[in-house]
Amino acid sequence: MMAVCCLLLIFITSSSALNEFFTSIGHMTDLLYTEKDLVASLKDYIQAEENKLEQIKKWAEQLDDLSTAAIRDPEGFLGHPVNAFKLMKRLSREWGELENLVLTNVSDGFISNLTIRRQHFPNEVDQAGVAEALLRLQDTYKLDTDTLAKGELPGSSSLHGTLTADDCYDLAKVALQEEDFYHTELWMSQALRQLDQGEPPGAVDAVTILDYLSYSLYQQGELESALEFTKRLLQLDPSEKRAQTNLRYFEYHLEKLENGEETEETLRMGRVVPNLEENKMYEKLCRGKSAEMTPRRQSRLFCRYCDGSRHPRFVIGPVKEEDEWDRPRIVRYHDIATDEEIDKLKELAKPRLRRSLVVDSQSGRSHEARYRISENAWLGQHEHPVVDLMAQRIGDVTGLDVSTAEQLQVANYGVGGQYEPHYDFNREDEPDSFAALGTGNRIATWLLYMSDVQAGGATVFTDAGAAVWPKKGTAVFWYNLHPSGEGDYRTRHASCPVLVGSKWVANMWLHERGQEFRRRCPLRRSK
Repeated sequence: MMAVCCLLLIFITSSSALNEFFTSIGHMTDLLYTEKDLVASLKDYIQAEENKLEQIKKWAEQLDDLSTAAIRDPEGFLGHPVNAFKLMKRLSREWGELENLVLTNVSDGFISNLTIRRQHFPNEVDQAGVAEALLRLQDTYKLDTDTLAKGELPGSSSLHGTLTADDCYDLAKVALQEEDFYHTELWMSQALRQLDQGEPPGAVDAVTILDYLSYSLYQQGELESALEFTKRLLQLDPSEKRAQTNLRYFEYHLEKLENGEETEETLRMGRVVPNLEENKMYEKLCRGKSAEMTPRRQSRLFCRYCDGSRHPRFVIGPVKEEDEWDRPRIVRYHDIATDEEIDKLKELAKPRLRRSLVVDSQSGRSHEARYRISENAWLGQHEHPVVDLMAQRIGDVTGLDVSTAEQLQVANYGVGGQYEPHYDFNREDEPDSFAALGTGNRIATWLLYMSDVQAGGATVFTDAGAAVWPKKGTAVFWYNLHPSGEGDYRTRHASCPVLVGSKWVANMWLHERGQEFRRRCPLRRSK
């Protein structure tokens, strides 16, 4: 309306300058044409406002349906990585675009409310983090881009989002920023495929996608493919200067390649990430392919009840114990925590959750790391009865002294949350990370699963070839040290990326001090 008012003001000012239109019909007929132009301009303004309001209305309806469905099971909804990615994208970018759209003609209350809330929205770093998680899930679980784009993941419900060509393009751009040309190619190709299949174009067009696609292929040494996509780009936009230059460049190097003046190795300029054997085993175990046990070893695994011979409390309520693995020995305890106890632990931990840290093996200092994607909180004994109850139960079941144990750590894994292979104990060649505690090394680990995970999220032992899957209310236990006090290197383990779902765990690390008469050292140095 401001534009119309300004236009009317200009018109009135210019009319005043001409003076006395009424003295000439000729002058007045000119005014009729001017008024008609003004009406046309006013209609354009109204149409523009209606279009804007229609966009906003459509966006609000879509978001209302989505948020209403999502809020019924927030963790289940965000447990699907595609949903989490799109949430981050909406809050870090699209709500800002909406703000710009309505800023010129909307109530001050809405703008003030949105502006204040946007201060607490995720930013581009969050969006990039979720995008990297999707790429990690893609590699670990051998998912193709089409499956991820459709949101059709193992264990997922019907309530899931899909990735548009724009979303695929955004994923590819994150990979490109990391010079990950392999994933750049995969997701640019997926974006292009969806446009070719008739998806309405959004913010990104085929020309832009083809430009990045040919570049990523070139960086991987795929010169012929890069040339083909460049030719396709020029068919869509013959005036594209960079594509014209690239075309000549690719043809020049292909000719040298055919003449033997260059080799394919000299053209492979992309960053190559070494595929280590441990990483192969880690991803294989995460996909559920554990090492095969011999029948003899398998026959030594049992299920049993922990009765009164271990602790008087178990006379009335024996604990169900199951052997998960033999070397190293990994034991699972079933029905070890109730839903009410788990809910209370989550309630205590949620306000304190912070990004999980790792300890640098050289400096001994804690820091954030991209290979540990989770948040954790520490719950001290005596701060709530349920924490004391958990500690007492751990001591009763394991027979170890928990007075020297570390605090109970509650962790929640984010989108694609993982913790790559590591040891829980302190090795001899590392700075003593536990010296300040004065309780010795971590003798054992107790890991309580506080949620079921629809897909992914296993605890895997890369050296032993074992995989333990989350089951709510159960806990697994293993010794990190041999009876001699030496580290058991077979306990190297990892937490696999969560593919679908939300993974909550609580763990307690028990230390050597206090275990002298509970787990005796052998007379001779041995393992």
